[in-house]
Amino acid sequence: MRLALYQPDIPQNTGAVLRLGACFKVPVDVIEPCGFPFDDKRLRRSAMDYGGICTLVRHASWQDYLNARPPGRLVLLTTAGAAPYTDFAYAGTDVLLLGRETRGVPDEVHDRADARVRIPMAAGLRSLNVAMAAAVVLAESLRQLGVLQGKTEL
Repeated sequence: MRLALYQPDIPQNTGAVLRLGACFKVPVDVIEPCGFPFDDKRLRRSAMDYGGICTLVRHASWQDYLNARPPGRLVLLTTAGAAPYTDFAYAGTDVLLLGRETRGVPDEVHDRADARVRIPMAAGLRSLNVAMAAAVVLAESLRQLGVLQGKTEL
């Protein structure tokens, strides 16, 4: 299981996702360019002391990411997803892909996803922030895989 951030816009959310990855021993891929200077100072402030614990892989572009990514399904978290995230059967090799906070992902990235899941929410509301969405779906995927019940080591 991995998390991937597509061209993140907000350093605080990126830091929160790095902290999430560290706490659950899930590697995080950051697909650049970012909407902020990607430096230790900004990430240290938001990821606190967890940033150095997380396995972080930076990719200069979407194409670089595609060339380097390990095998497994690309599962896009999107408000346009057909299936609720709880109805999807996750695998240990899945990559949970999250789009930009301000624009999501372009059609090229959306079309490349093997699956698209959504988080149902109250009528009239658009979406959770990226870090919260990552935590919700990652928790469900790890629960399905037996990690959160202590059946599998982190």
